Amino acid sequence: MPKSRRNPWRRLSVAVVTLAVAAPVAACGSGDSTAATSSDGKAKITVLRSNGSLFEPLFIAQQQGYFKDAGLDVTIKAGAQDTSQNAPSVLNGEAQFAMTDSSGFLKGAAKKMPIRIATGLVTATNKTEPTDGLLVKKSSSIDSFADLEGKTVGLSALGGTIQFIVEYLVEKDGGDPEKVKFVSLPTTSLTDAASSGKTDAVYSFGAFYAAGKQAGLRSIGNGMNDLPGITQGVLFAGQEYLSKNAATAKKFTGAIAKAITYANAHPEAVKAIDKKYTQLSDDFIDNSEIAYYDKSINTKVMRTVITKMNEYGILTSAPKDDALYWDGVSTVTSTS
Repeated sequence: MPKSRRNPWRRLSVAVVTLAVAAPVAACGSGDSTAATSSDGKAKITVLRSNGSLFEPLFIAQQQGYFKDAGLDVTIKAGAQDTSQNAPSVLNGEAQFAMTDSSGFLKGAAKKMPIRIATGLVTATNKTEPTDGLLVKKSSSIDSFADLEGKTVGLSALGGTIQFIVEYLVEKDGGDPEKVKFVSLPTTSLTDAASSGKTDAVYSFGAFYAAGKQAGLRSIGNGMNDLPGITQGVLFAGQEYLSKNAATAKKFTGAIAKAITYANAHPEAVKAIDKKYTQLSDDFIDNSEIAYYDKSINTKVMRTVITKMNEYGILTSAPKDDALYWDGVSTVTSTS
């Protein structure tokens, strides 16, 4: 295990969530021991989505009838602003699945929480234009990630995948990530923070990234596409739930896989969902790129992320693969 170069909590203001793990509420149905069912016999599932973006396949699966066809009664709810805090709701049975990014999941795994990745949602890839990245004013002296030394960067949440990618790219560019200051801001405030000079730079994503560029901000690098294969969005569940409800879980992830294929082929459907569930204007959304949706987890890149996050002090330990993945998840090791 790499030795951390710093006090893990030196720059993180996100409170550690202490969990009291309760057993899921038991009910009969769908051939699984704890799967609750609706009055018409469908397995009931509550899934917590992010508040920002990348949740589009969930709504597509619902709109296209993939959940219904699989015999599922799925309720989609907005989860915590910091998606790493969705784990308690999953473990106490309030929800069966929840969405987060790489670090949101890894923070829980590093604390030995009994959670597992059930399916990927979004992966960084060179197949598409960047849909996330560092933004600065056009007049800014910042021209590379190394130039962030001594500067303040606004993020939607501290101690997450976005903070990791900034630190990783600063180091890759020859800079010292310990010399970068991070502040947490609402996702909807990132563009204004950079434009007004409240921060020297911001790291934005999805339609908010497109909105920042359209507002006149300049992008640096290629965002997470500079580490192709990094998982940007996953759905996870409790290990006990997945073990006792494998059939239901496979139906759910199968419906998500169909929705991912549909989303990649129908960007207009993705944008329609963004218009309904984000606070951005239709014009911004119409002129923005969509993410690349991917059910598979790149385990090789994930190991790189774990190692470096541990070095940066974002993770308190480096969990092994058997503490990360459900046996039904799709995995790969190549990048593109």
